[in-house]
Amino acid sequence: MHLLLTLLLALDLTAIKSEPKLEKRSELALKYADSALDSARDAYKKGDAEASKAALGEVEAGVKLSYDSLMATGKDPRRSSRPFKDAEKSTRQILRRLESLSDLMSAFDRGMVEPVHGTVSDIHDRLITGIMGKKK
Repeated sequence: MHLLLTLLLALDLTAIKSEPKLEKRSELALKYADSALDSARDAYKKGDAEASKAALGEVEAGVKLSYDSLMATGKDPRRSSRPFKDAEKSTRQILRRLESLSDLMSAFDRGMVEPVHGTVSDIHDRLITGIMGKKK
């Protein structure tokens, strides 16, 4: 597991975007977002707010890439729900971790988490609606 995280940190979004399988790309992007969230937390604990803000931007970019990749598959989330449900669970976990990071931060610094939380929350809601929504 530790080796996997080390490999993910070595990857950047450009390398993830080159993954030809869209579902795998989505999964890798969410793992990247999760590791970027670890980096944001570590940077903030060390007092480097700018590095933390940059890492939060990577979290947001990773989640967006994941969602865009799933949508590009052209699959119906109701019929092929596994990759969509996996993404929903991962984004829910990222939301919880963002809330935890926000609680850790001072009131002044919490503003850097709010836009990322909003974006991830919106994507999470779209995933739920796609899985649970009515047929069109």
